[in-house]
Amino acid sequence: MRRIRATAVGAVTLSFALTLAACGGGSTGTEGSNEQPKTLTYWASNQGANLEVDKKVLQPELDKFEKETGIEVKLEVVPWGDLLNRILTATTSGQGPDVLNIGNTWSASLQAGGALLPWDAENFEVIGGKDRFVESALGSTGVQGQDPAAVPLYSMAYALYYNKKMFADAGIEKPPATWEELAETGKKLSKDGKWGLGAEGSNLSNNIHQVFVLAKQHGADFFTADGKADFTSDGAVAAVKQYVDLMAKDKVVAPGNAEYAQNQSLSDFAKDKTAMVLWQTASATFKSQGMNEDEWGVAPAPVQSGEPGPGKATNSMVAGINMAVFKNTKNIDGAKKFVKFMTSDEEQVILNKAYGSIPPVKAAQQDPAFNTPALSVLRDTLATSATALPQVPEESQFETVVGTAVKELFVDAAAGRAVTTASVRAALEKAQQQMPEK
Repeated sequence: MRRIRATAVGAVTLSFALTLAACGGGSTGTEGSNEQPKTLTYWASNQGANLEVDKKVLQPELDKFEKETGIEVKLEVVPWGDLLNRILTATTSGQGPDVLNIGNTWSASLQAGGALLPWDAENFEVIGGKDRFVESALGSTGVQGQDPAAVPLYSMAYALYYNKKMFADAGIEKPPATWEELAETGKKLSKDGKWGLGAEGSNLSNNIHQVFVLAKQHGADFFTADGKADFTSDGAVAAVKQYVDLMAKDKVVAPGNAEYAQNQSLSDFAKDKTAMVLWQTASATFKSQGMNEDEWGVAPAPVQSGEPGPGKATNSMVAGINMAVFKNTKNIDGAKKFVKFMTSDEEQVILNKAYGSIPPVKAAQQDPAFNTPALSVLRDTLATSATALPQVPEESQFETVVGTAVKELFVDAAAGRAVTTASVRAALEKAQQQMPEK
């Protein structure tokens, strides 16, 4: 799906790239200038079914901004597979846009380079104040205790999507609320060439999102309180094994899903090949693939206890897109005006409605458009049971090395090789050895 298409290519070099930036590559240590007050360049991440969809959604709003301010916004929609590397290049060279979208899980990593404008109290005041935003969304804007590196733009959360007809045909009356129920339900549905649950075993970001949530449910994290990698705790090992066991042991995920990385599990769901999928705001994608809204249901993602909440009842990472400003922009005042415009109550309703996401702005969330059954689940999850991924500079490397470890364990499961606690621990030990020492 569009929110987790971000490739890990380049992530392993992120620390080096940002070190260069911190040494003077892209950051001047100042807050830009107003040398070019009539134009802005904007890199928007690909949120729609394709780049043209994004242009159709965004251009009327950019035209509206130009009419209000006299500032022309030059738009480029950047595919997820290119976005991180484009940002890294801009960070180190100083040649980038004025305003850009970033995946919210990258906030702390990009913040470390010092090339992005810090959103201190004064800058937040320009856009209406920090208290306009939902707390969970603000939790994914940079390292705790530091001024955020970005401002929330679109919010998403994971939920369990289920095929109503496949459930009815199997005599299943309600979606599973616990992982044990999910495995039992999945076994009833996994027959005649169809499968209970879809997964994206080769998608590193998706792997991280799933095992991070499971680790929380096992009372663990992948980093210590002081930011050191801690991939081999009993809880982290149990989380990874539980996720891969959906294929290896429970056999509710098709072996072919080990190769999925480009949203094939959503296509399988839309074609009635798979009965369930754990995903972020998937409704718009299902519609684009020909499904009617009454063909699927949405329920909170499972937790061990069956009741989502904080701590061990976490059932989603805080997903979403943030908006950042390069420090060296030549239209700093215009950039702030643009962020204010894009995060205004009115624009938040327009944009998040178009993309099927949730506004991170509190007032916009109250619009009836976000009270549908599907979006209500996502909104409630963000408010009560979602947790931000670790806001550490090494987060992107974490996604790469642990995401790859999970990918390789899925390959073992698909090939019929045993996935044991020992083999999971060994894979995570190898991943931890690839992380930089603090």
